[in-house]
Amino acid sequence: MAGTAAEFRLVIRPGKVRAWPDTSEERLQDLIEAAKTHVRAKVEQPFRVIFAKPAGGRSSSLAFRKIRLGGLAKNRCKLNVLTALTNLFLARRLLL
Repeated sequence: MAGTAAEFRLVIRPGKVRAWPDTSEERLQDLIEAAKTHVRAKVEQPFRVIFAKPAGGRSSSLAFRKIRLGGLAKNRCKLNVLTALTNLFLARRLLL
């Protein structure tokens, strides 16, 4: 969108956060960092389920590795099925 200002907020490394002095401004900045970390954890969880290899023989993750050249419609269908399964996997406790 033209005319809108986007502000990008990257997470600061934990070592730099620990080095901050204990002032009210730095405590506010620390709360902002914690909020960014919580949002990032929620956003990255579905990707962990889709792309991570199962550890210790567990088959809990879907372990999606690559898309073969089978056509755009087939790739889109496979991705839609994987995201639907991921949603079911993440909501399994609520569904039981």
